[in-house]
Amino acid sequence: MTQDSKTIDANKQNAQLIDDDQFKGSAPHAPATAATGSAPAYFSCWDIHAYYGESYIVQGVSFDIREGEIVALLGRNGAGKTSTLRAIARVDDPALKQGEIWLDHQPLHQMKSHEAAQNGIGLVPEDRRIIQGLTVEENLKLAQIAPPIGWSLERIYELFPRLEERRNQEGTTLSGGEQQMLAISRTLARDVKLLLLDEPYEGLAPVIVQEIEK
Repeated sequence: MTQDSKTIDANKQNAQLIDDDQFKGSAPHAPATAATGSAPAYFSCWDIHAYYGESYIVQGVSFDIREGEIVALLGRNGAGKTSTLRAIARVDDPALKQGEIWLDHQPLHQMKSHEAAQNGIGLVPEDRRIIQGLTVEENLKLAQIAPPIGWSLERIYELFPRLEERRNQEGTTLSGGEQQMLAISRTLARDVKLLLLDEPYEGLAPVIVQEIEK
């Protein structure tokens, strides 16, 4: 397996880029790819393999993330980026068959998706999954119906003032960019340790991208 990684400095924050080749590895027991810095890894993904039925999709992915780092998974369409995020979030598909996933010393690979969420995993899916029939604020409050609770509504509205302006509007009637803000905010409303964003900027205007990046 080729484990080729590059490190860039973006807005004075380290971001580790994992190459497309990382998704094609097949070597068993591959060591984790070291991230920048000398601090212990906060999140580690060790040689994970996941399947959709008989289809072998995630093939030997390994990487570490240290607290405060930003990591981007890069690859062509169909390389397995979404599947890797879904495997980390412990959703049913793809099924994780081999490997270990650790977050803050907790073994996510032994958990179901709701248990991983309770332990700090937050996935913002590509399709956003805004709940139809609920307002913006109701979508946010629903995310906080059970602990652990994350950001307050006031803090979310401070980050995304557009959502406060539309707090009583049905979430599915927002623009694409506003729905993405809502999807991210709904995840932040939980106590998230690792935020996974699947195609967060797809189809969005540059001005919306800049607002989300704040």
